[in-house]
Amino acid sequence: MTTYMVGLKLETGSRTLTIEAADALRAAIISKIENPDAAVTYVRKSNQRGDRRHPHEGLELEHKA
Repeated sequence: MTTYMVGLKLETGSRTLTIEAADALRAAIISKIENPDAAVTYVRKSNQRGDRRHPHEGLELEHKA
């Protein structure tokens, strides 16, 4: 599995999640299921160096792909 960063736009602002998934589409779908009112703004592979400096939230649930 690969780690993806998913950007979400909510009514109150934006949010970034770290999700482990088989591909970018699955990461976006998992994010949308967990946050149905949010708009997915981007999905990208996690950047290990930058993400360690600026950590993001991860989903608490395990998802099998």
